[in-house]
Amino acid sequence: MAADDKTMGANIAETDGLSADGLFGSGKGLTYDDFIVLPGYIDFQASEADLETNVTRNIKIKRPIVSSPMDTVTEWKMAAYLALLGGIGIIHYNNTIDAQVEHVRKVKRFENGFIVDPVVLGPRNTVNDVDTIKTEHGFSGIPITQDGTLNSKLVGIVTNRDIDFEKDRSRPLSEVMTTELITAKEGVTLHEANQILKQSKRGKLPVVDDAFRLVALLSRTDLLKNKEFPYSSKSAGKQLLVGAAISTRPEDRERVEALAEAGVDILLIDSAQGYSVFQIEMLKFIKEHFPQIDVIAGNVVTMQQSQALIDAGADALRVGMGPGSICITQTMMAVGRPQASAVYHTANYARKYGVSIIADGGIQGIGHMAKALAIGAGAVMAGYLLAGTSEAPGDYFYENGMRVKRYRGMASVEAMGAGGGKRYLSEDGNKVVVPQGVSGTVLDRGSLVDYVPYLMKGLQQSFQDMGHRSVDSLRKDLYSGKLRFEHRTAAAQAEGTVHSLHSYSPPKFGHIRVDGF
Repeated sequence: MAADDKTMGANIAETDGLSADGLFGSGKGLTYDDFIVLPGYIDFQASEADLETNVTRNIKIKRPIVSSPMDTVTEWKMAAYLALLGGIGIIHYNNTIDAQVEHVRKVKRFENGFIVDPVVLGPRNTVNDVDTIKTEHGFSGIPITQDGTLNSKLVGIVTNRDIDFEKDRSRPLSEVMTTELITAKEGVTLHEANQILKQSKRGKLPVVDDAFRLVALLSRTDLLKNKEFPYSSKSAGKQLLVGAAISTRPEDRERVEALAEAGVDILLIDSAQGYSVFQIEMLKFIKEHFPQIDVIAGNVVTMQQSQALIDAGADALRVGMGPGSICITQTMMAVGRPQASAVYHTANYARKYGVSIIADGGIQGIGHMAKALAIGAGAVMAGYLLAGTSEAPGDYFYENGMRVKRYRGMASVEAMGAGGGKRYLSEDGNKVVVPQGVSGTVLDRGSLVDYVPYLMKGLQQSFQDMGHRSVDSLRKDLYSGKLRFEHRTAAAQAEGTVHSLHSYSPPKFGHIRVDGF
């Protein structure tokens, strides 16, 4: 297309559809499905789309995805692997201070390839136990320790070659395990350990301390599978980035201090309604005592809420009240805002102060992620999308023939009983519990290592269709009015997804909503 033709096309485009101000200035609350982004001019490959973004005022990540601080979504494994893949995880606080700190420390000392919490068995376990682990987790190289726990003396290892032809599956592992072990000493680098694996031609390499106690495991399979993570989110000290949630309660100041000492990069003040004196006081405390730590404040949905938290020192705002798949706040409390309207208005306000917006809730797939970024979000927070992955806490089980994991809102009765009520300003000793969330199940989505690249590739393709090479370019056209939108009727929404077929085969991640537009 010639330069004059491109200019003419741009002029026509500004008369087609609506600007963001026109779309969201109607006074109607809009969700992601209520609008569509009009296409732009393509002059680049989808793989060239740069998804780097500011997740907070001072911290950039290569992939605009943040895991939700829920006890069925984010513990150390989710946070570590999401950081390797370019996002960042926020570890929940439905636990003791020591437990949450240990999750942060595990992420900070995590090196790709080292398994710091391997499945371990004891000599009295049987071949049947290995079979069970293989069925549930897909692997069978199991270290055997003296008492069957991590940090106990290593006495052997069981691999497929030890048990494949064993007819008696009740036989104890002490009789079949390999006891001539090749190990590495604690402190070994990944490169050194990899060399040992190559020379030994073994599939597993136990890492032991000076007392020969097991501290980690290196797997050749994992090394091959996770060979490179070019987009990993790392600090200046080359450690993975990690965030942690806290409540607004005064006693959580002790939690803040412990997390800061552990090296946490981001603190998220977890409150369903963030416009409160309690949050402002906690925010000021953190910025006064730990100014090196960026703080995500919220949740907010209005400019007034945003202003109060920005004035108190927030480096990012978590936006959303009630749009989550397991949240019933809007129904129970009659308070909140449709998510697209909330994201647009808060982002439009916060950008004047260099404060990022994290769109929390209502993200059902790639299309919704793209829309959140198109209306001003710096990143999206995912709970439902990530809860079914193998890196999420909890075990898989079968429900109606489908492999699932449990997923619960932090305001569900179960989560509140474990401490989740702290984010809802619930009073101690209150015998009447009013839940604002539910518990349920989500389908198995496999590993983050496969799933996140799928989401990000789809997001790059969306950027290509919108005609934008980067998040910054998309945002520039959003606020100049060049990015155009259109309302969608219910009929248009139905037309824009699968319809009119007798049956169809969904794609690999077909149980995820991928239309979004």
